[in-house]
Amino acid sequence: MNPKLHRRGFLAAGAAGAVAVAATRAAAAVEWKTVLRKALIGVPNEATLQKFKDAGFEGIEATAHAVSQKEAEAARATADKLGMKIHSVLYGWANFNKAETLEKDLAAVENALRACQGYGADALLLVPCRIGGMAMPQPWEFDIDFDEETGHVRRVVVGDNEPYRQYIEAHNHAVDASRQAVKRLIPTAEKTGVIIALENVWNNLWVKPKIFAHFVASFNSPWVKAYFDIGNHVRYAPPEEWFQALGKLIVKLHVKDFKLNPDGKGGSFVEIREGSVNWPAVRREIERIGYNGWLTIEGGRLPLEEQNRRLELIIAGK
Repeated sequence: MNPKLHRRGFLAAGAAGAVAVAATRAAAAVEWKTVLRKALIGVPNEATLQKFKDAGFEGIEATAHAVSQKEAEAARATADKLGMKIHSVLYGWANFNKAETLEKDLAAVENALRACQGYGADALLLVPCRIGGMAMPQPWEFDIDFDEETGHVRRVVVGDNEPYRQYIEAHNHAVDASRQAVKRLIPTAEKTGVIIALENVWNNLWVKPKIFAHFVASFNSPWVKAYFDIGNHVRYAPPEEWFQALGKLIVKLHVKDFKLNPDGKGGSFVEIREGSVNWPAVRREIERIGYNGWLTIEGGRLPLEEQNRRLELIIAGK
């Protein structure tokens, strides 16, 4: 064997190994430009805020929305004292598609927006309405086509849509009623400085990324954005597709996981990082859209410290 050739091969192999090690280290030390903060959901009293802080969280999403602005301001003072932030308020479901309760629901949401202002929160999670009680496709069967002008659904599956006629009609009514109601709330949102963050959490509406993005974008308002729950819609489409459709419409993110059945049809909620969500891909999407803000864990039975540890891994892109 030629000693010079042997030495040359040894050096080449060593250089290749060094490059591989360097690449591994670089991948492990990704410097993300986006800044993410950690939160949980709860009632923002001193005991809860202190417990969340001790576990490593920085903020809270308040469940107490039916409070006066003065009560909310008192809670904010407590949070400030502890170095915590009440960053949003979870209102949940309204019934904007029901004429008989519309005015009452609008008044309740307006009060919640004022509570948000008192808390120092910048967004209110709102699900405009929900429909059900009629035949509708299974999550994996949906193939929606809709009118780009009105947002009305034309079909929900490929082939015969007659079995779902009632669902399509209810969906289109909900689109119109929700749009009209949310438009009425925009002046209060602007006055309070609180964004109406729309969510479509298992309400049988806007179940595919493009149609939900279309609905949110149709307001063309900085006061109406999307609250995207990463785990809620896995059964309809991978989170990456939702990020790609919603993009900068996203103002808040819920962190949740969902494990699909082996056949990809149906499944159940599980602890974060134990389901079908591709968290490194999600982190890359967060970076791509330039989202700087809160990641709020919803649900889960793990100790708070373990939830914090898992959220740290997600933030790190692992």
